[in-house]
Amino acid sequence: MSSIPPRPALGQQVTFLYAEDTEASWHFYEEVMGLALVQDQGTCRIYEAAPGARAFLGVCRARAARASDNPRVVGGVVFTFVADDVDGWYAHLLAKGAAIPHPPAYSEHYRVHHFFFHDPAGYTLEIQRFDRPDWIKPAG
Repeated sequence: MSSIPPRPALGQQVTFLYAEDTEASWHFYEEVMGLALVQDQGTCRIYEAAPGARAFLGVCRARAARASDNPRVVGGVVFTFVADDVDGWYAHLLAKGAAIPHPPAYSEHYRVHHFFFHDPAGYTLEIQRFDRPDWIKPAG
C-alpha cells in the first residue's frame, strides 16, 4: 500500500500577467498603483501585491496577442486587490488618471464592496472589501 506524503508548505504566491506594451503596464503598476518593484528580470517585473502577505504580481512581455478580453473565458484573469478602503482606492486611482467605468458598488450576492477597471494590457483588475465575517482581514 502506498503512502501519500504530507503536503509541503507554500510560502509565497505569484500571479503572472502578460502585456504586449510592457513599458505602459510597468508604469501603471509602479506609478498609478504604487506597487513596490521587488525584482526586474528584464522582460518581466515582479511587484509586491500585498506587503507582508507574500503575494506578488509579475508583469511580463507577451509572446503573442491575447485570445480574448473576456476574463471569464478559459484562461481569463481577474486580479483582485483586497483592501479595507475601497472608496479611498477609487479616489486615488481616479486622481492618478486611471479610467474606471463605474464607481464602487456593493454586491449583495457576494457581500463585497468593489469596483473593476483595466490595466494597460486590458486585464480586469478589481479593488474589493469583503463585508462578511468568514473572510480573513487584510494586513494593512
